[in-house]
Amino acid sequence: MKSLLIRLTHGLSEQDIQSTELPFVQEWLAKKYLTKKNDIYKFHSKYRAGTLGLVQKETAYLHVIGENIKDLYIEEVGTAQEGDLIIAKRLLGKRGTPSATIMEIVGHEQSFSVAYIIEKDGHKSLVDLKNDYPVGAELTRNELEKYKKGDLFKVDNLENRVMEYLGNIDDPKVDEKIVLAKFNKHDEFEEDVLEIARSFPPVDAAKYPKRKDLRHLPFCTIDPVTAKDFDDAIYWDNEHATLYVAIADVSEYVKPFGAIDNEAIYRSFSIYLPHRSIPMLPRELSETLCSLQPHVDRLSYVFEMKLNLETLEVEHSEVYEALIHSKRRFNYEEIDRFFEGKLHPNTQEEEIIFQSLTQLRVITDRLREKRLKIGFDFRSSEIEMQLDDEQNLVATTLAEETPSHALIEDCMLLANKEAAKRFDRGVFRIHEPPSQAKLQTLYQELAGIGMQIDIKPTIKETITAIQKQAREMGLESEVDTLIIQSQMQARYAPLNSGHFGLGFEEYTHFTSPIRRYSDLIVHRLLKAINAGDTQEGSYVLRNIESLTIQISEKEREASIIEVEFMARKYARWANQNIGKEFQARITSTESELKAELHDEILGARLLITNSSDAVLFEDVIVKIERVDIPRAKIYAAITGKVDV
Repeated sequence: MKSLLIRLTHGLSEQDIQSTELPFVQEWLAKKYLTKKNDIYKFHSKYRAGTLGLVQKETAYLHVIGENIKDLYIEEVGTAQEGDLIIAKRLLGKRGTPSATIMEIVGHEQSFSVAYIIEKDGHKSLVDLKNDYPVGAELTRNELEKYKKGDLFKVDNLENRVMEYLGNIDDPKVDEKIVLAKFNKHDEFEEDVLEIARSFPPVDAAKYPKRKDLRHLPFCTIDPVTAKDFDDAIYWDNEHATLYVAIADVSEYVKPFGAIDNEAIYRSFSIYLPHRSIPMLPRELSETLCSLQPHVDRLSYVFEMKLNLETLEVEHSEVYEALIHSKRRFNYEEIDRFFEGKLHPNTQEEEIIFQSLTQLRVITDRLREKRLKIGFDFRSSEIEMQLDDEQNLVATTLAEETPSHALIEDCMLLANKEAAKRFDRGVFRIHEPPSQAKLQTLYQELAGIGMQIDIKPTIKETITAIQKQAREMGLESEVDTLIIQSQMQARYAPLNSGHFGLGFEEYTHFTSPIRRYSDLIVHRLLKAINAGDTQEGSYVLRNIESLTIQISEKEREASIIEVEFMARKYARWANQNIGKEFQARITSTESELKAELHDEILGARLLITNSSDAVLFEDVIVKIERVDIPRAKIYAAITGKVDV
């Protein structure tokens, strides 16, 4: 429903309305919420769609969706509740805060939720997992008796019905089902989607005479050791100072309006959990035919970029459809060992690749140095989890950025920048500068831990000085996390406004079409531009405002799923360690005292229950007191300070 409201805000072409959406469009047109002009349906200027929030004493604010305008004040909420999707009529001519009146409740922002059975005073009831409030959907008394305490169900909030049984809260394997159910995510693909994915034959170079044949070039891929979906391959031609970035040509297989495309739009991103991934595309494509596997011919979309070795600017670039034949699949650890002199080539082919990577590293190191003069280098910690066969947490490690990561990152950044230069309207990855209010809050927090905040002429200079102090205090990662929290969230947008964090004037996502729908759209757009195909270009751009909003929301969903899954694993581990003491670091003293585990297990977030004189980033000893498994919250008390 939210997707429909967003598209109607910007204008929805009649041919893009899905069959399930048509009754709503017709009804709202009859009620004059919508206008229709040249087969384009759009909200009348008097009406706005949005999500109801901040409900207090029968008043609320409507967060208007699809438009960058202020919230509308709602005087009478009636039966509407927080999170409801609303169509409202603007109250024009009124002084003061822009306001509106509710015309219709059309759904709920959170279309799906998870409920579970609790038992109180000998009676069972079905309640929302996040707050123990009764849900709209019900089970009959007989049905309740069939299930036991802790049994979990996926609930459709729009139809108020129980959709499926997920398992029991005591089973660690149910955590995955919980986090996916909330956003109606699923691993399996419908049979019609799989049939298409399986129908593609192996790559036959003879069938692609118009593609540039780069199979002779020594491309290689460098990815995590567990990776199966190889989006990108690289080759550096030192003689001609030319970087080739070859990207999986997903758009050759996933055509607009097809069954695979519809599913890819719905998913928009692959989701990566510690023990497995939930792919955007069927594995027959994501891990096989599209994946740039070694020793086989693959279709790719290639950026060929000639660099000026003095300025490090791209003098000339081309993007074209090609055939490549990756000579070797490396993981990051192997390349790091090579850079350390601990891995040596076994074949002449490997010797050529290693020589190329050695030369390329000099270039990417210089590119990084140049980039960080304008952009930022944040050192926030990324935790990797290890789970056992029962999906219980057994270990955590701190992921580190190594020279191999940095080399690949700067190759991809270069290709993404070049892609963004080729269109004025499309899918940009934008990141606006932080607000002054957020910066002031940041500076106050840092001053509270004894940092001297010297406001420089630019935000970049001020942040760089703060980071230097943080390094000297041994708080580099913690301070960088606070700085990141003060930033605006990066998002997708149809028009360019630059990327503050990276320091780029224009930027997009081009290099991961296997796992991000945004990149697939950029490929289609660039191909249309190259072909002079205005009809295809107009299709790609037709609903681009709505599409970028939807993709940004899907990205947030994927991130929430990944974070919440880890929180559930931490909670189960903590539940097995109640009464034990661990070392932690204070991460928040505002509103609630919070800490993060810095012990045998890293990264678990704790709510501190006892009042304390602890200060931000102080190391303390905590005792785990209790764990709320349904809500994945860990409560602990400070029992001492860590001696420095």
